[in-house]
Amino acid sequence: MDTLADRLAAVTQRIAKAAERARRDAAQITLLAVTKMFPFEVIRAAYSLGLREFGENYVQEFETKLPHLSDLKAARFHLIGHLQSNKSHRAAEIFHTIQTVDSAKLARRLNESGKPLDIMLEVKLSPEQAKSGAAPEELPGLIAAVRECPHLRLLGLMTMPPWSDSPEQSRPYFRRLGELAREHSLAGLSMGMSHDLEAAIEEGATMVRVGTALFGKRRKP
Repeated sequence: MDTLADRLAAVTQRIAKAAERARRDAAQITLLAVTKMFPFEVIRAAYSLGLREFGENYVQEFETKLPHLSDLKAARFHLIGHLQSNKSHRAAEIFHTIQTVDSAKLARRLNESGKPLDIMLEVKLSPEQAKSGAAPEELPGLIAAVRECPHLRLLGLMTMPPWSDSPEQSRPYFRRLGELAREHSLAGLSMGMSHDLEAAIEEGATMVRVGTALFGKRRKP
């Protein structure tokens, strides 16, 4: 029987093997369970198996789940979807980490909440119009703006490469994000999903965002 515990074990093994190939410590790679479009019961089940980091794409969707999760004291929730400025205050209230900061304006809005907040800068490395993020050349100014915000703690960079069935198609984007992180002395790299997490880890990911490999196909909203 294919259970969540089985799938978690399989993903954990994939992470460990990729880390071994890259001569990295698997303990330094965080598994972010992506629970968008899944009910709160899925989060509770994953928490019971030891997962503690969860990724959601939409402020409004997560608001409906949060009342059912208040007793999961060790859980940390990450916003990994695009954030509009007008939802920034609510996002700061309900999430521990915002991974998709892509402008100084958004950073300042999040800072205004007054709540200590971890953030990552989303970098647009793909030419796809649908992708969000700051251009690589905008990073120096954006990093400077974030560092003027006393309530924000900058962890690193994240990106979303163009979709491809081949993990190797994602690798150049992961490699480029790693180069940018080193250039700006940032440690965190959020990159890689169910189908390409091995390539991401080999290129230095410190966090992989996994949904389908853990929870199966998402239901349509």
